[in-house]
Amino acid sequence: MRRDFHRQLDVLRADVGTMCELTGVAARHATAALLDVDAEAAGRVIAEANHLKFLNTAVERRAVSILARQAPVAGDLRATVTAIQIAADADRMGALTAHVARVCLRRDPDPVVPDELRECFRQMGDIAVDLAERSRAAALAGDCAQARRVRDDDGTMDALHRHLFTVVTSPRWSHGPVVAVDIVLLGRFYGRFADHAGEIARRVVFQTTGSYESVPTGQFVTPA
Repeated sequence: MRRDFHRQLDVLRADVGTMCELTGVAARHATAALLDVDAEAAGRVIAEANHLKFLNTAVERRAVSILARQAPVAGDLRATVTAIQIAADADRMGALTAHVARVCLRRDPDPVVPDELRECFRQMGDIAVDLAERSRAAALAGDCAQARRVRDDDGTMDALHRHLFTVVTSPRWSHGPVVAVDIVLLGRFYGRFADHAGEIARRVVFQTTGSYESVPTGQFVTPA
């Protein structure tokens, strides 16, 4: 019985890791859609977001079954409940990449990002993929060191997001208010993606240590 219980926990952990990995794939495709004006990549993002939603439901059902049948306590209970929470964060990360894809499709075949901001969004896309990979590693291994590095990357994403505001509010901005709104929204989507990755990191630390206070200086923003 106990062996079967731990097998179920292993499956749950693997599913959560798959979800984190898939958010990175979706972020990579979303950034390609944005910078390369690639409608096909945008379509893949939406499909990946739908897959994440399906996986989130599967994780939730499996975890609830474990809670009902096994009544886990202490670390096993934390692992089960945390899996539900991480899956929900990963699902939301997928939804945010789908928002990016829909902006691209709405403006297709015209580019969304002006030339002077392409490098900023390229960096945001790279950070999003890195956050997803670190979240996956942290979730699979209960690795607090990886979780803390997620927090550091989250801070870099925040700095890039602030830079976008500086550019679109500058007197030198020449692309009009509609493009400015799209840029601010896109930056927000990437920023919230990073926030949810930070929340996954916070949950991994809690699962591993039993305390949120083990996260060093810095504050995770609880995503809406």
